[in-house]
Amino acid sequence: MTVTVDPLDLSRALIRCPSVTPVDAGALDVLEGALADLGFACHRLVFSEDGTDDVDNLYARRGDGGPNFCFAGHTDVVPVGDPAAWTVDPFGAEVIGERLYGRGAADMKCAVASFVAAAARFLADRKAGFGGSISLLVTGDEEGAAVNGTRKVLGWLGERGESLDACLVGEPTNPTALGQMIKIGRRGSLSGRVTVYGTQGHSAYPHLADNPIPRLMRMLTAIDGTPLDEGSEHFQPSTVAITSIDVGNPASNVTPAKAEAAFNIRFNDRHTGDSLQAWLKERCEAMGGEYRLQVSVSGESFLTPPGPLSDLIAAAVWQATGRTPELSTTGGTSDARFIKDHCPVAEFGMTGETAHKVDENVAVADIHALADIYQGVLDRFFTDQR
Repeated sequence: MTVTVDPLDLSRALIRCPSVTPVDAGALDVLEGALADLGFACHRLVFSEDGTDDVDNLYARRGDGGPNFCFAGHTDVVPVGDPAAWTVDPFGAEVIGERLYGRGAADMKCAVASFVAAAARFLADRKAGFGGSISLLVTGDEEGAAVNGTRKVLGWLGERGESLDACLVGEPTNPTALGQMIKIGRRGSLSGRVTVYGTQGHSAYPHLADNPIPRLMRMLTAIDGTPLDEGSEHFQPSTVAITSIDVGNPASNVTPAKAEAAFNIRFNDRHTGDSLQAWLKERCEAMGGEYRLQVSVSGESFLTPPGPLSDLIAAAVWQATGRTPELSTTGGTSDARFIKDHCPVAEFGMTGETAHKVDENVAVADIHALADIYQGVLDRFFTDQR
């Protein structure tokens, strides 16, 4: 019996699960049920780590041989914010005026549903087999710490001797219209905090104190005052954003004992986390005095060069939409930063105009078109393997 999946119906079922990171709220149960009906072997994987929430993940595979084409995504969503600001129930999955509303519609439950629908159609057309495997790697913490999700599932796969040969991540990549953009890489992200120490004193007698604020300001100017680079072949220029300056001093006649600031650097392939940390230390040291620099890198920059994977996605996009997508590395980070160490990876999903916003929504027509695109990707990938 041929099993069909309506991508709109599955999208609505997923959105109705209030799966705000790290709570699953039944979303993976819905997904597992749909995949099991299609003959996928499903594995529920709960990972833990001290100081973090347990996270439920799903890895599902249809087929035993290679190549293994993987779709990666997440069913967790960001909080709704003020529910009173929404004009609809954030988890009601209402269709109004040919648009589907709900938290996670754009980012990225509709993409997950569209891939399942595409896989169902592909399998129905290939009853005699297709010479490989299709898998889904779906996590519940992409919007959170990203500690107990994709990275650990990939480790679990390695322990089992399983590998991925290509991966498509269903993040919302298109700015305003389906078919505009494929992501073939991402900038790295470094978050830093610098704390400058001084000596508290009376503001009328600055020579008897050591005010840390001017030194902190000079450090921030050294970090943010000059562009890091002018970009590279596939990447826009790296950027620095000062995100917070904190003194914690309510008195106007007292100079504080310490001052601190936070910043974020989105960097291209001209840098690494280590090279930027050395660069930051050099600039802070030049200002003298006591300070502490704390740095964390959530992901290095990476690129899957234009080639077979981006070509077959672009061909499927053109067939479904008539658009030739731009190959881009813009935007924030995604779980592709973990997958790139295992196989070629690219990203293509819904439009991102309303992602994370109040009244998040997508066009119903785009859900069906995305399923067509994903089916086209599978058809081309496995045809090329013959």
